[in-house]
Amino acid sequence: MSNGRKQTDSIHDPLRLPPQNLDAERGVLGSVLLQNSALDEIGDILNADHFYSTRHRDIYQVILQMTEKGVTGVDALTLAEELDRLQLLEQYGGVGYILELMEAVPHAAHVKYYAEIVRDKWIQRSLTEVCTNVLRECFDGTDETEDILLQAERGIFGILEQQESTSKMTMDEIMMQTLERIDARFGTEGTISGLTTGFVDLDKQTNGFQPSELIILAARPSMGKTALVCNIAQAAAMSAGAGVLIFSLEQSKLELAERFLCIHAKLDGHRLRKGDLDEAERFALVEASSQLSRIPLFIDDLPGRTVGQIAAIARRLKRANKLGLIIIDYLQLIEPEDKRAPREQQIAQITRRLKGIAKETGAPIIALSQLNRGLEHREDKRPKLADLRESGAIEQDADIVMFLHRPDAYDAADRPGLAEIVVAKHRSGPTGIVNLTWLKQYMRFEDHSPFAEPSGSGGF
Repeated sequence: MSNGRKQTDSIHDPLRLPPQNLDAERGVLGSVLLQNSALDEIGDILNADHFYSTRHRDIYQVILQMTEKGVTGVDALTLAEELDRLQLLEQYGGVGYILELMEAVPHAAHVKYYAEIVRDKWIQRSLTEVCTNVLRECFDGTDETEDILLQAERGIFGILEQQESTSKMTMDEIMMQTLERIDARFGTEGTISGLTTGFVDLDKQTNGFQPSELIILAARPSMGKTALVCNIAQAAAMSAGAGVLIFSLEQSKLELAERFLCIHAKLDGHRLRKGDLDEAERFALVEASSQLSRIPLFIDDLPGRTVGQIAAIARRLKRANKLGLIIIDYLQLIEPEDKRAPREQQIAQITRRLKGIAKETGAPIIALSQLNRGLEHREDKRPKLADLRESGAIEQDADIVMFLHRPDAYDAADRPGLAEIVVAKHRSGPTGIVNLTWLKQYMRFEDHSPFAEPSGSGGF
């Protein structure tokens, strides 16, 4: 119902300006010209793109460039000369406007206050732009609802990430937090500080997987790397109560669910697929299903996920306090966001973003990766860092690089049932080899026992 008033405050009013405060923008520029050291107070919270006025944006950018070049004493005269050299002076009001900026503020004491206003207005403009784009997509009806939601979430989080200012923790605050973390370790002497892998020797080698770590687990096909991360996922979810998010880009969630049932109930995977289980095994299957249904484990099996989609899903679980570990099976199947870039550059962008997601969510990420087939032509088949596909970017961004190697995969008589975890890179600890026992029929790894029954050479 109309109340008779003009709707001049509508967001659709074409005459309404976007959020902005030109007085605050002039206040920033005037303060910096009066006292160049004012840039030190606002450099971490304000950049040129935050200004609404094109004129103010360019003037601020020129001041920054002059400062970076080592120009001392950027004032009205030197700034006017530089703008004139760039052929911007006259179109931006000449020397007279530069003097007006300096007269806009009596001193530079409030520069941070002005800068925060300018940035806040930029945040509001960015939000209106994101929301307008989402409205347009909704009315056009050309995109799927899930794509629109993802676009909205990506836009909002992009603004949140950019508006966060640099941490200003002093050394005494840093030392206090560091000592608190060390003190917590004293109270848990003999235990690991990170997330358990479920394997005693691997936990000792890595001290558990730490928050924000990017862990690469690489192997040749059929070595059992998917089975291994399923073992780790189950241990993290059941023993540590950590929410585990698995991106299965190759196998379906039902295939993975069967793996978890076999691992937990020690069921023969081949017989399970044939439907050949006796009464006791069927009871064990139902019990395992009931127990697994209650653990915080989430599986996304949509193929062709991008890093942006992975990040959005991880953030949602993080907000619900349900995220302790992320597993990606596997790295090379993540859809690159720039399909025209060279493959090595695509992988570099993906691993860099994954490390960023780990830092943002605080959850370790285990990403499975392929190895070059060249190692199969060597006499020593144990993998090395150089065997990683696109090894430069992966090795550089990873905190831990582990290889899964089974000698019996190449020679059935060579230590059957033995699996080696080769910790080839460990940014915060030692490297080395951890032995596990591979029970093929259960798709299960266990702590190494020299008395374990040989289980054949197959892998999953």
